[in-house]
Amino acid sequence: MKYVGPHVSAAGGVENAPVNAHKLGAKGFGLFTKNQRQWKAKPLSDEHIRKFKQNCEQYGYAPHQILPHDSYLINLGHPDKAQLQKSREAFFDEMKRTEQLGLDRLNFHPGNPLKKISDEACLKTIAESVNLALDRTKGVIAVIENTAGQGTDLGYSFEQLRFIIDHVEDKNRVGVCVDTAHGFAAGYDFASDHGYERVWQDFDQIIGLHYLKGMHLNDSKKELGSRVDRHNSIGKGYLGEEAFKRIMQDERLNGIPMILETPDKQLWAREVELLYGFMNE
Repeated sequence: MKYVGPHVSAAGGVENAPVNAHKLGAKGFGLFTKNQRQWKAKPLSDEHIRKFKQNCEQYGYAPHQILPHDSYLINLGHPDKAQLQKSREAFFDEMKRTEQLGLDRLNFHPGNPLKKISDEACLKTIAESVNLALDRTKGVIAVIENTAGQGTDLGYSFEQLRFIIDHVEDKNRVGVCVDTAHGFAAGYDFASDHGYERVWQDFDQIIGLHYLKGMHLNDSKKELGSRVDRHNSIGKGYLGEEAFKRIMQDERLNGIPMILETPDKQLWAREVELLYGFMNE
């Protein structure tokens, strides 16, 4: 089974996310548990938590079908001590909110050295940040999202993701989310038959498929290896529909949330239907 659905709005309360996902015919969904553009938010109330769990149960969404995303402001590899501590506290809050909602994984962007420290030092700092959050929470897997490698963002290669994993102490609580647009921009060719198979062979050899805890299904507005992060609607970018047919028909990728972060919300229901249709071809 594949759990496909968009990153939906949680405006008005996190309990609205599963309702919004259900309206789109989604079998999985992503969400922000707080405003992604702000450092702090009010704690989740018992009522919001209760309603979220109730709505997930009503519409058939189990924790392994849901992939919350942390704030874009967080940089777990920040070279400045004060800013690093700010990011670490915010990440802990995100992990705690995920735990309170009864969910089992949180997606995050790894970090950026901002040209002030080495890539290796930054990657080690990211892993240390994850370790600190895991020590203070229970049950939630920290899921590292691959990046496009735009600017000085790290996490664009499987080797960098593996380096972080190697320095996380609890290997049972770390995983990877593969974003197709990011991967393509970073040079991983999902678009051709040979390239697609090579991507997953490399992933399994370098990281291990058992670490795959989610995917972001996005087409790309930019070319292979461009290192530019620009999402496009399914089939309207450089990956094309065939890449997503391969993904939907690939049994190795079963059992994880597959989240659409495509730019046109009006197409989300159609994209969900399209992707599930690929499974029957």
